[in-house]
Amino acid sequence: MSEPRSQVSSLLSVCDSTTTSQPDGGGGDVKTQPHLNSEAGNFSTAAPAAFSVSTSPPSTLPGMSFHGITARLSEARRVAIFGGTHGNEMSGVALVNLWIKNSDDIQRRGVDIKPFIANPKAVEKCVRYVETDLNRAFTPENLSASGGDEFPYEVRRAQEINRMFGPKGSPDAYDVIFDLHNTTSNMGCTLILESSKDHFNLQMMNYIKKAISPASCLVLLNEHPLLKYSTCRSVAKHAVGLEVGPQPQGVLRSNIFEAMRVILKHALDFIELFNEGMEFPPCTVEVFRVNERIDYPRDANRNIIAMVHPNLQDCDWEPLNPGDPMFQTFDGKTIPYQGSCTVYPTFINEAAYYEKQQAFVTTRRETLAASSIRKA
Repeated sequence: MSEPRSQVSSLLSVCDSTTTSQPDGGGGDVKTQPHLNSEAGNFSTAAPAAFSVSTSPPSTLPGMSFHGITARLSEARRVAIFGGTHGNEMSGVALVNLWIKNSDDIQRRGVDIKPFIANPKAVEKCVRYVETDLNRAFTPENLSASGGDEFPYEVRRAQEINRMFGPKGSPDAYDVIFDLHNTTSNMGCTLILESSKDHFNLQMMNYIKKAISPASCLVLLNEHPLLKYSTCRSVAKHAVGLEVGPQPQGVLRSNIFEAMRVILKHALDFIELFNEGMEFPPCTVEVFRVNERIDYPRDANRNIIAMVHPNLQDCDWEPLNPGDPMFQTFDGKTIPYQGSCTVYPTFINEAAYYEKQQAFVTTRRETLAASSIRKA
């Protein structure tokens, strides 16, 4: 493991050094990382030596057809920007409140754009949630449940959001929802993709990455059947998450705020260009695919007995090799990573994930191929 260094991209105006990482050693199923008594960036702009490339054909999403090799997609005319899904992640809260008062910054020709505070009670209290995590509440069971006040506030709010912006999975759902988040982890700017077959989102993310170059914005792909969760943004046809950090909970940092604003600007520019008929040629997008959730080492009573190792702390997206230090016990012993191949950790030591029994997630780096797209 390389020595800890600043992982924040130059878009955040913190550093502009680069690290080149070697690709991982192959795939693998989700597994439990062995732990002691366990019961259960720097963003590189240099291309790695080799990637695995997905060559699966484009999916047939609603409103999608093919003419030759160009996917013809429905226009994205209804777009929502969610802030305050977690009430103590302040950049999205501040931006959305700003745009509710004055939407000039986000207006685009022919697009109805709605800024929206997703969890107003949590925002009022400056807490992640009031009763349960809203960003895990959009399950089919919750959205279809009948009842009233007996449900947690966030479940009732999820049903309300689904009525306003969905229904989820229907032709009437909003075209795009951007969900704005902050992380205490040293992740820099990260776009979150929920489907490797969403070629509209892949093209958008490719556009954003090029627009902000040489600054960096990485793409986290979470479609793991055991680790994916039911997000607010999943109500839309195209769900886009944005994580920017590091930023403490309940705090606003100007560089994080500005980085989020710039990325949203380019995302909305892409939608406007697409709606106006621009064709986006085939492209490839580097992604980090969620592979495994790693918990802290715990004793028989489920108490944490170790911390993230200093060599791993703040090193989101850097390679973690077998044998590299991973945790450090309270009495100073090192617990190494015991996986079979190199992985790329992220959400390292995220404050909100202690309650979810997660120290970080591991990812595998790969490249996805996106087809050419144009409006139908």
